[in-house]
Amino acid sequence: MIEATNLTKRYGAKLAVDQISFRVEPGTVTGFLGPNGAGKSTTMRMIVGLDRPTAGHVTVNGKPYAEHHSPLTQVGALLEAKAVHTGRSARNHLRALAATHGIGEKRVNEVIEMTGLESVAKRRVGGFSLGMGQRLGIAAALLGDPRTLILDEPVNGLDPEGVLWVRNLVKYLASQGRTVFLSSHLMSEMAVTADHLIVIGRGKIVAAGPVKDIVAQGTRTSVRVVSPQAAQLAELLVGPEVSVTSDERGSLVVHGTTAPAIGEAAAAAGVVLHELTPVQGSLEEAFMSLTQDTVEYHSTMGHDVAPVAATGQEATR
Repeated sequence: MIEATNLTKRYGAKLAVDQISFRVEPGTVTGFLGPNGAGKSTTMRMIVGLDRPTAGHVTVNGKPYAEHHSPLTQVGALLEAKAVHTGRSARNHLRALAATHGIGEKRVNEVIEMTGLESVAKRRVGGFSLGMGQRLGIAAALLGDPRTLILDEPVNGLDPEGVLWVRNLVKYLASQGRTVFLSSHLMSEMAVTADHLIVIGRGKIVAAGPVKDIVAQGTRTSVRVVSPQAAQLAELLVGPEVSVTSDERGSLVVHGTTAPAIGEAAAAAGVVLHELTPVQGSLEEAFMSLTQDTVEYHSTMGHDVAPVAATGQEATR
């Protein structure tokens, strides 16, 4: 378990994390979401003792990380995949980490095989692609067979097979009763991977709960209706709490009521329905809604800003 209480981190005048409290429970995959600059990486660094809190505290499996006598067997962390001596091979990097905890060569071989690094295990890490670097970072996190896993952007740079592998891996680890805490900017992936979410913005928690609750909190459920009598049906449905829009001829999008209620109203009026489909909002929509007031970095692309074409040299980089 990871437990944070009033966790705060200030860098000079910058308040990066502002008195956040949360628990990451065993047996679940907990996603950590937030815009760039929200405080996600700082929070993860404080969990594993790389940054010291300005106030508050955080424990992993009942103790501060620094008090564990065998930290690799308690917490496996991927915070920066490139934090590796580039002149070492992948195997020697893992062997060096294993030596600090008396972990044998057998386990090194197991994590190399588990992460698909067999063919490149003897190559120097400096020549690795981003995806191979991510796999090595995950291998290092798994080395001590830890009870708790902390992964910051684990699918960054991975191909579709690699993304699916990470998804299945973290779900499997959680099913074993381990604590899994991961961040990602890929909302579609987090929606199918995480069981529970913590959403942070400007250093504060703006939402926390099961994925379905977060989606419900940040979006409006609508109902798509297709009918040859769409105009008549729209007049029947519109009211103080019900709005109706049309995205194409014969099709309606209805907010503020349910599919059964629409079906009953149509039946009572003798209106034919060709389609009646509840449409749930996406996690991406919920995330954008929940964090819209906490986004620190905004792009400048708009109607008055034209994209600049890449030069021939830039296009080949």
